[in-house]
Amino acid sequence: MRSSPKTSCGRPNKRPKSSPNNTDKRSTRSSRKRNRRSWKSEAQASVLAPSVPTTSTFLPTCVSVDLSALAHNVAQFRKVLSPGCDVLAVIKANAYGHGSVQTAKALIRQGVSRVAVVSIEEGVTLRQAGINAPIVILGPVFHEQFTDLFTHQLTPVVSDAAILPALGQAASSLPSPYPIHLKVETGMGRLGLTHAELVDLFSSRRFPHALHLEGLMTHLADADGPATDTTEEQLTRFRKAIEIVRASGFRVPLIHAANSAGAVRFPDAQFSLVRPGIMLYGYHTLPASIAAPDLKPVLTLRTTIAQLRTVQAGHKVSYNGTFTAKTPTKIAILPIGYADGLSRHLSNRGSVLIRGQRAPIAGLVCMDMIMVDVTKIAGASVGDEAVIIGRQGDEQITADDIAKWTGTIAYEVLCTIGPRVPRLYHEG
Repeated sequence: MRSSPKTSCGRPNKRPKSSPNNTDKRSTRSSRKRNRRSWKSEAQASVLAPSVPTTSTFLPTCVSVDLSALAHNVAQFRKVLSPGCDVLAVIKANAYGHGSVQTAKALIRQGVSRVAVVSIEEGVTLRQAGINAPIVILGPVFHEQFTDLFTHQLTPVVSDAAILPALGQAASSLPSPYPIHLKVETGMGRLGLTHAELVDLFSSRRFPHALHLEGLMTHLADADGPATDTTEEQLTRFRKAIEIVRASGFRVPLIHAANSAGAVRFPDAQFSLVRPGIMLYGYHTLPASIAAPDLKPVLTLRTTIAQLRTVQAGHKVSYNGTFTAKTPTKIAILPIGYADGLSRHLSNRGSVLIRGQRAPIAGLVCMDMIMVDVTKIAGASVGDEAVIIGRQGDEQITADDIAKWTGTIAYEVLCTIGPRVPRLYHEG
């Protein structure tokens, strides 16, 4: 894909200084139009959800995805892997809000051989976009989905032994055994075969001949927790599961347990495959005592000042009047809200970046808009870029910052950025 110029959703990052000269103003407007035109093909190609075609090339709110930062994170993560250990990149939930199709293509260009999503629907989306790499479906698979599974050559993770006979029967008409991964429950308390179910399946030799056991996996529940005992107990149980399967004569090429934190913190959990997710996108949840790879946030979320108004002392802002101006206050209205994934818990807490300075959120976050206090930001103007997540000048707001303000984790902050926000992709 053609690299895109650095932008603020259709406007240059550095706004020209204001000038009383009319010629300079006309030149500035002309320059802005040229910058907006240059983004037309990128913006139209990068919108995730189907949308009504527009004639304007200007995007007041958008996500910018830096594919070179993604490549950097892949390279840094690989440094912690043992020789022979491969990467199964997790791009579920629309690649944690970054856009699954373009992210998958970029990862494959970096030599990632397999990707994982959570549902059949996510896998079909990737296949329809021309992605031919193996796609593993981490979530439950139902009988009604077998046809789609086979048609699109998606690799299911089977977490319930009860579905194996029907899946085997459905696969019996295929020209060769169909690959699956089997999930073992070792302590997460979620999906997976228990130790007893695993013993029963393989001791009774009831594993269907029409299926190929390509992978065996488990899921670590506390790889980023303060203690290590829970993970070590899970790994002990998982090794016993591996022994049971191998003792039954199965040679399983892909064995995997570790997520991002698990791969870094527990080298013996790497086996032949690891499943990085959040670290690919520039974040981690490791304890402070554990050295993390050198990661770069991949995503920037920007919007644009739509209107400015001055409210007098005693006047209220937004629904229910939760913000009251104590002095004359300059308020900027931004076209982004909780429908775009900006948590309502940011109401009256947290900030955005405008002209390299922090502007606190004033009042309740609305469905489509927020208001911010720009009283102390000299020269703030309609059309200025406002950074919700990302860097502006010497200041930076990360998904971790927003997570702290809202009482959640960076995963949720990134995943909830709505589909109506266009994603734009660039290198560097």
